[in-house]
Amino acid sequence: QVQLVESGGGLVQAGGSLRLSCAASGRTFSTYFMGWFRQAPGKERESVAAINWNGASTTYADSVKGRFTISRDNAKNTVYLQMNRLKPEDTAVYYCAGSPTFLYGSSWSQGTRYDYWGQGTQVTVSS
Repeated sequence: QVQLVESGGGLVQAGGSLRLSCAASGRTFSTYFMGWFRQAPGKERESVAAINWNGASTTYADSVKGRFTISRDNAKNTVYLQMNRLKPEDTAVYYCAGSPTFLYGSSWSQGTRYDYWGQGTQVTVSS
C-alpha cells in the first residue's frame, strides 16, 4: 500500500514557476512508476508527465513539454513536478499517481493504469 500526499500548489502569475511535491509512504515507492495528472474545472482529467522507477525515463504531454520537468528522489520517497513559464491554462488541481508496474508506450497517460492517487493540490495561474 502506498499513500501519496501532494503539496506546493498555489497562486502564481503567468510566466512564473512552482514546484509540486508528492510525498509517498511505503517501502516500495522506489519501484513505482509515477505520474502527474491535472483536472481543470469542467474539464476531463489529463495526463501531464510520468517517470519510471529510477528517473531514467520520463515523458510529457505536448502541452507542457519544455516547460515542466518531472523528477524523483527515492531516498526521500518524493516525486516532483517543476513547472516553469506557467500559463493561465495550466490552472487545475494537480494529482500524483503511482503504478507498481512500468507503463509502456502511451499507457502512462491513462489514469486507470495507476493504483494509487493523492488528494490533489490546486494550482492557479493568473493572467
